[in-house]
Amino acid sequence: MTKDTSPIVIIVGTNRPNSMSRKIAEYYQNILNQLNTPSIILDLINLPHDFTVSALYENTGKNPEFNSLKELLEQTDKFVFIVPEYNGSYPGVLKAFIDGLPYPNSFANKKAALVGLSSNMQGAAVALSHLNDVFSYLGMNTLALRVKLAQIRSHYHDKIISNTLYKELLEIQAGQIIHF
Repeated sequence: MTKDTSPIVIIVGTNRPNSMSRKIAEYYQNILNQLNTPSIILDLINLPHDFTVSALYENTGKNPEFNSLKELLEQTDKFVFIVPEYNGSYPGVLKAFIDGLPYPNSFANKKAALVGLSSNMQGAAVALSHLNDVFSYLGMNTLALRVKLAQIRSHYHDKIISNTLYKELLEIQAGQIIHF
């Protein structure tokens, strides 16, 4: 698999079971499928439960499960991050995952689209801003269009997003990340 043919990796930015983020990742993957673009969902629920101890710092490279996720990221150059808002920012498990990847090359000169979701009216705007700052530091290029899905539980039912603007923004962004 070369970077030109590698699938877009959609990262579910939480390890919460049955998360809304996973549902939105699957929705996004469906959009990419309709655009004939291959993608893979990397759900942080699949991280080894002890990865902050067994895969980071002096244990870098020693956890085979974490290493396989790291290898997936090394083989692609485009990402979509589906990021829920946790306490005014993004989930700590996402930060720990990013911190466990090789610095500085894991995301340098790669490309990302950011989708935030929240129960409140903000649509994870601050969380996406925090994450964008981290990616800027790491040399990742992010799309200007950051989709913010506020009050997502009111607009998503049975694999369908009922908010027309949300659907349109996700479709626009998916097209942009393909051609970015």
